Amino acid sequence: MPVTYVIRFDILPGQRDHFIALLNGVLDAMRHEPMFHQAVLHADPGNENHLMLYETWEDHQDVLDVQLQRPYREAWHASLADLLAGPRDISIWHPIRSDCSAQSRS
Repeated sequence: MPVTYVIRFDILPGQRDHFIALLNGVLDAMRHEPMFHQAVLHADPGNENHLMLYETWEDHQDVLDVQLQRPYREAWHASLADLLAGPRDISIWHPIRSDCSAQSRS
């Protein structure tokens, strides 16, 4: 069953560019994983250091056992303590419906 992770980040002032550079590397690599569905990164319009990422994968156990262990995540995970003002806020959701614009399907 697909699973979606909603992850909120509070980035330390002056660390946003480094944070995004590391995250971009992870996101670029994730898109090639066979169990990956989608990821979208959002910025808080009121505070550029507040970001939210949601990512959907085919299987929660695969994320725990395989995906989180991928070498391309090592630098990202190792740097988080120096980039974030506090722990990530992570919640887990199960998608029950997905829609997109009819224009984006053409």
